[in-house]
Parts: sequence; C-alpha cells; structure tokens
Amino acid sequence: GACWWLEALHEKLCADVFGSDHLFADDTPVPVLDPGRGKTKTGRLWVYAREQRGWGGADPPAAVFLFAPDRKAERPVTHLRDFKGVLHVDGYAGFEQVAARPDVTLAACWAHTRRKFYDVAQATGSPIAEDAVRRIADLYAIEAEIRGKAPHWRLAARRKLSASRVENLRLWLENQLAQVPARSTLADAIRYTLARWKGLTRFLDDGRVELDTNPVERAIRPVALGRKNHLFAGSDGGAERWAILCSLIETAKLNGVEPYAYLTDILQQMADGYPANRLGDLLPWAWKAANPVKA
Repeated sequence: GACWWLEALHEKLCADVFGSDHLFADDTPVPVLDPGRGKTKTGRLWVYAREQRGWGGADPPAAVFLFAPDRKAERPVTHLRDFKGVLHVDGYAGFEQVAARPDVTLAACWAHTRRKFYDVAQATGSPIAEDAVRRIADLYAIEAEIRGKAPHWRLAARRKLSASRVENLRLWLENQLAQVPARSTLADAIRYTLARWKGLTRFLDDGRVELDTNPVERAIRPVALGRKNHLFAGSDGGAERWAILCSLIETAKLNGVEPYAYLTDILQQMADGYPANRLGDLLPWAWKAANPVKA
C-alpha cells in the first residue's frame, strides 16, 4: 500500500539518476516465490548508483534499484536507454551491449581484478599473484591521497604517479602469461585483466572515473546481508515494491537522512494531497534541505 504512493517518487528518482553522466552498475540475485512449484525462483535486483563525492561533483549520491526476473543483457540495455556517459561495471558481458552505443563508455573495476589474483594467492600461495595484488595496492594508495580533489587535480596526479605503474603492470602481466601454465587459475586471472585493459585504464583519461565499482557494491550490501532474514519476495510485484523501497531507503542513507523519519513524513504529505508537480522536493536530498531537524 505504501509503495502505491511511492512509485511516482521512485520514477522521479530514476529520471534524476539516469540523467547523470557517471554511474556505477551491478546486480544481485533475490529469491521470488514461484506459485505452483512450492519453491522460489531467482530474480535480480539491478542497481545503479551515483557517487560524485570522490571528485567533488555537484550531484547528490543516490541509488536506484530495479527488479527483473532474469539477468539478460536486455535488462541493463533497457534501464540505460537514455543514459549517456561513463558506466562503471564489473566483468558481466551484458554491459558490453550498453556500450555498443557511441555515447556510453565502460570503466572496468580494479577491485574485481584484484580479487582474481587474491583468490589465486590464497589458494596456491603464488608469488606472481601476490605481486599482482601488491602492484594494484600501489594504485589504491595513490587514489587515497587524491580522493575528494577536483577532477583536473586527480587526473594530473594519476598521469604523474599511476600511468607508469599501470603500463609496467601490463608489460609484466603479458610476460608472466607467456610463462605460466595456460590452463591455470593464475593464467585465467591474467587473461581476465588484459581482456579488460581498456576499461581498467579509463581512469587515466578522466579524473571523475573511479578505480572500482565499490559505491554500487556498498548499495547492494544490505540486500546481500539480509537474505537469510527477508527470505523471499512473495511475487514479481512484491519484488518490484522491494526495489522501490530499497531505492528510497538507500538514497536516504547516502544523504545522511534517517529513513524511517523520511518515509513517515513524505507518505503523510502525499496522503494529504502533496502536489504531483513538486515531487522532486520529496527526494531525500531535497527533503533534507527543507527538514534539517527531522533528517
């Protein structure tokens, strides 16, 4: 019942987020009751996050959740049909179809790349994998020093400090790939990295690009942690309402707004006849500006 009121606000949030030129994208599985089978099916929550605080951008942080019954590439293609800009993604191949348009550029994730080598190092103790992890850590150390600075400052620092490290890493990986067993997990990790090299080095050309997709990973985390508690959505419609609430709650949290106070207030205002042409004023960051004490 609450989501009947909140659906229009969710659409407003989607329009605002997809109008940005830098987004982070990912998805996570959610169980959905499958009537007649006596069990659940696996749906997906697709998540798109905006996070500009790393480079001092003007747009407030936000996260949009959209439910789909599967993980087909057509889902992000449809969600992002009006998006133009840089999309930060993991290794999911479906995002390549989004980037088939000339106005969308993919930035790959160094955290996923690091995880490939970390897993090999933990499983086998490979000194090559451990060295790769250390080299990637050097890039993150540089990023820690420039976080929050203006894009031109970040870009200059990256070109001065990171570019040579990145190129040395590429040459080193190519050399190691020629020497390790072709069917080893280490070779798989190296091939994974080199295949995404263009996307991984996008941050060297744009000071607004981040090294990883961690902002959207953090947005998804409450859903992943809560799976054993919330069990499943009762239907596809229930999962869609789940996505609406996740979007507003997570965006409220990102903007330092207490979700319960926020939802209580805006639902009351809507029920009392809040003007539909002013819905933008009820988005979490705008609501916070008008209600600093309640927030």
